[in-house]
Amino acid sequence: MRWPAPKSLNGMLLLGVGVVAVPLLAAVLYATTELRQLHRTSEELVTDSVQTTRLAGDMFRQIATLKLSAGLYQVMKKPEQLVNWRNNDEALASTIAQLHTASGAVADGSAPPLLLQFMHAQAELRGQVASGTFSDFDPLSDLASRVAVALNDDISTKLDQLRDQTLLAQKRLFWGTLLLVPLLLAAVLVFSIGIGRPLRQIDSAITALGDGNFSQSISVNGPTDLRKLGDQLEWLRQRQLELAQERNRFLRHMSHELKTPLANIREGTELLTDGAVGELDTGQREVVTILKDNGIKLQRLIENLLSFSAWQSNSLRLELSEFRLRPLVRQVLENQQLTLVSQRVRLDVQVEELTLYADRGKLRLILENLLSNAIKYSPRGGVIHVIAAADGEKLRLEVADAGRGIPANERAHVFDAFHTGRAPSGHVKGTGIGLSVVNEFVNVHNGSIEIVDGLYPGAHFRIYIPLRASAAANVGGAAHAA
Repeated sequence: MRWPAPKSLNGMLLLGVGVVAVPLLAAVLYATTELRQLHRTSEELVTDSVQTTRLAGDMFRQIATLKLSAGLYQVMKKPEQLVNWRNNDEALASTIAQLHTASGAVADGSAPPLLLQFMHAQAELRGQVASGTFSDFDPLSDLASRVAVALNDDISTKLDQLRDQTLLAQKRLFWGTLLLVPLLLAAVLVFSIGIGRPLRQIDSAITALGDGNFSQSISVNGPTDLRKLGDQLEWLRQRQLELAQERNRFLRHMSHELKTPLANIREGTELLTDGAVGELDTGQREVVTILKDNGIKLQRLIENLLSFSAWQSNSLRLELSEFRLRPLVRQVLENQQLTLVSQRVRLDVQVEELTLYADRGKLRLILENLLSNAIKYSPRGGVIHVIAAADGEKLRLEVADAGRGIPANERAHVFDAFHTGRAPSGHVKGTGIGLSVVNEFVNVHNGSIEIVDGLYPGAHFRIYIPLRASAAANVGGAAHAA
């Protein structure tokens, strides 16, 4: 017969308790019954032993009294002595009858036959007394001694039987317990899988949602209420995915809408710079230069917004290749050269000659965003430190500026998308996605990033990335960055 599967978590728990409790209850009832039976048997044995010992003592005393009354009757020939003898004889007969009843509980006991012989011998002696003749009492005493020994043997037999019953009960309890252990383990295993697996699926789904991974559908197998919870998580995943897609569409549309007027502004500043509407004096040229520089910055911010969706979709894949680090750093520094000159920021570059096996494009974007962030928050005349060196099997990449550093209350959100700190005066506030992209690309390389204090006055970022990334690192990083 196949039991129907429980439809709810409560039903499964009740079934699990039943499967575990019923065998335990059966074992407890069996043990209680066995112990009660052994207690009853031992109590009867003690009672019978005490009674048998007392009756055996009475038997010897009554035989002595009977022998004495017979001697007195032989000497004195008084009727009252004969009456006394008969009373003693009846008392002895009663004692022997009680001993016969008590010893009859032992199967194949040796005392009952001897007691029957004793009864016959006593009857013969009684007949002799009735005829006026007396024989020797020694055979009766001898039979009494043999009865006493037989009674002791019967008591020992009862003790042996009780010991055998105790050992048998112990064996039954032992084997019953031994058979119960795998049953309980199997029940625990079955219900651990039945409940633990859907709970692990729910935990993985919640972790994925918390990490922003909405690409994997959520399915929970198990009781109905846990499946319903999985359906709710799946609805939440789809809703979050829709919101993320709507946000990306909004960013793309707004960025495209902003690019057109910005292109007109840049074209106008170029015309003013070229003197299309007349020569500009020194003050006017400075104003136009400021407009031009900030137009370039705004264009870069808009391009970052346009690329944000692409970065998110591509951050889960690594395009691995082997390349040298120094040329990559040189290229990034050359691209930022005009900004460095305009901000009058100096560089302290210490890059070892290293060969990496990683995603060159993502590492370039990591450097560009870290350097752009350092330039943005460095004061004029400040120094930006760029350090790259091998640290065991990993690349240690550090970028530090000479700014005010990162306040303690902002550090928990520095790598969150669209989080922006307080920009220095004269700088356009960023989109807040640069450090978020850095964090994603470091994670997808199975690396780590941290904020270091004490070595430099400003913000100091330290990154560790394997010198040689692998497919396993790609999968692990993707799961972390998702």
